[in-house]
Order: sequence, then C-alpha cells, then structure tokens
Amino acid sequence: MDKLIAVIENIRSNLDSWRKPGLSETPTRTVVIDPLLEGLGWEVRDPRNVRLEYVTCAKKKVDYALFLNGKPVIFIEAKPLDDELGDVKAIQQIIAYTTGEGLTWCVLTNGLVWKVYKSNENLKAPDKLMFEVSLNPLDAEPLEASEAAWLLWRLSKTEVEKGTLDVLGENTFTDAKVRKGVEAVLVNPPRQLVNLVKTAIEDKTLPNKKVVESLRRIWAAGNIGGALPPNAKGSPQGQKTISQEGFTPKRETSKRGKRVIGDYSEVFHTSGKPQEIIELYRSIDRFCFSLDAATVGKEYAAKTINYLCDGKAFCSVHVLQSGLRVWLHLKFAEVKNPPGFARDVSEIGHWGSGDFEVRVSELAQLADVTRLIRQSFDKRCV
Repeated sequence: MDKLIAVIENIRSNLDSWRKPGLSETPTRTVVIDPLLEGLGWEVRDPRNVRLEYVTCAKKKVDYALFLNGKPVIFIEAKPLDDELGDVKAIQQIIAYTTGEGLTWCVLTNGLVWKVYKSNENLKAPDKLMFEVSLNPLDAEPLEASEAAWLLWRLSKTEVEKGTLDVLGENTFTDAKVRKGVEAVLVNPPRQLVNLVKTAIEDKTLPNKKVVESLRRIWAAGNIGGALPPNAKGSPQGQKTISQEGFTPKRETSKRGKRVIGDYSEVFHTSGKPQEIIELYRSIDRFCFSLDAATVGKEYAAKTINYLCDGKAFCSVHVLQSGLRVWLHLKFAEVKNPPGFARDVSEIGHWGSGDFEVRVSELAQLADVTRLIRQSFDKRCV
C-alpha cells in the first residue's frame, strides 16, 4: 500500500499544474489512472492483468478490463480529470457492459474520484453504488492520502483475489434488503406473525393490537431515528424524533450565530450516498438509540444529524460520499488510547457539536466508534 500512497501524494502535488491546460480522457488515463492501477497491483502493460480498450461479447469497448486467472473481473470506464461523473447514461452504460459479460463489479472514474458499482443488484443504476473514494485534496473535507489509499485498496489485485470486495458487497446490499423486509413485517405485521409471537411468549390472551404496538416500538427503538416510516399505521410511544418527513423545524441559534431554518430529513442527508456509507450511518444511528430509546432524540440540521438527550447533543454525524464525520463531547486528552482515525478539533472549525472528531469510513471501525459514542453519552446524559 505504500506505493499507492506515494502515487496519491504525487497526483495531489501535480494536480494544479495538470488542471491548467485541462486533461482530456487520454492524458488522464496516462498520468493519473494508470499509475493508480499500478499502485493497486494491476500491471497495466501486462495483458494478463489488464486489457485496454477491451471488446465485450456485444462488441462494446471498455477502457480497462482487469483480469484474474484469464477472466475479466472488473470493468473500468475512464473520464476526463474534471468530469463530474454525474451522467446517468454513463453509469447505465458501464453497468450494462458489466452485466452483459456476467461480471459483478465496475468502476466509473475521472482519476480523482472512483465510483464502484455492484452491477447485479436489482436497483436503479445510480443506487448500485457500493462505495466511492475521492483523492481530491480540494474537497471540503479531504481524505488523508493514507485513508484514501486504504479505501481504494479494496480494488487492489490482492484484495480482489481474496474475494474481499465480493464479501463486502454481498453483506452490505443483503443487509439493506433484509432490513427493508423486516421493516415491512414489523411496522405492519401480518396476523401470522402476531400469532407466532403470542405462541412464543405463551400468552394467547394478549390482544393483537398490543402485540402490533409492541412490535412497532421494538422496531422503532432499534431503527433509523427511532420513528416509523410515513406509511406506518399508528406511531410508537416513548420516542423523541425531531424533524421527520413533512415537518419543517425551526432551529436554535448555532455557535456561528446563524439561525438555520429548513426542511431537513434523513433522505436529505443520505440521498445519493453509496450503500456502504448508508449502512455505516444506520449502524451508528441504531447504536445511539439503543443507549436509551426513551430519552434519546434526533435532529436533522443542514450539515449534521444530531443525537440529543434532554436537549443536549452528545453525537453529531455528517454524512459524506466516502465516509462519516462524527463529533462527540469528549476532551481528546481524557480519552484513553484514541483510535488513529480520531483527532482533536477544539481549535479547528467543524460542523458538529463537540470537539472530538472521528472519521469513519468502514464498518470495521464501528467497535471503536461506538465505544467513544457511549463515553460521550455517559458524560452528557447520565
């Protein structure tokens, strides 16, 4: 990975000079994409590893086809350096080429931003986005070179050979689908489920209505925001959620002296984000409510999702394309063995409430993150 980090740092150091004349697709491939693929262990000049302008069975050309054991495993479509990668037709095209060849993974990139799609999901093309990595140092909240390299490393030859990408993609999209199914069953439970619950608890005298209400409360307590979706019949008791869909909240004055008024929601923060980041956010969301489902509340602001107890925020989350920024009410010097992805921002401008920042980009970091969230909750709320 050291080679990949060095390539990213070199790209960043030359970015300004490359942008002045503007890089079209071909030079972008030569000076940015090719070196990055080499850093990921794919030998671009070896056709056993990488084939350029690969012709598919449908006679369509793909910029790069990455090969393992004589078979293509990933297709990559390249765009000019400053392309915004927002063209839905381009996304649909590379996904169509990928599924047409029976492959799972494809990438759309301008060299600086790498969008990785799991093509075989039964979703609209943009929603097949598994994860996204930006190497751009001019981002509002740029990744460290090492952090960007770590995320991009999932596309390395080593990790693809191990099947890391396949396992990660399967687990992430499956969990999302199962969660949707569980929601449908628990929010509007069929009679069969109600009867099964009554049989399991050995109390068939319990009214069906009470079982349904309990199932909804249990779902809400561990679900996003602790609230039922708009199509639910009824609402949970004991939940505190601020600014749900269809409600326009008025914000308190912020530290910056600006009053924020607007209609913000979970969709506002998660729309267009990669599936892995949405699942990461949901895991933190469920954990925050599990700390005390009866007293924890949630507020949607312009830049953050805030978790509160008695009106005091103990955790703020900013959802980005390539990860989360989490701010907690902890003093950095007081935390024993803070993880390497945490930092003290007491002297640095930041969006959230609290001066302890955690930069989260993968599910493997959750154990450390939840430990810190609990500490912040205990300090502010217990």
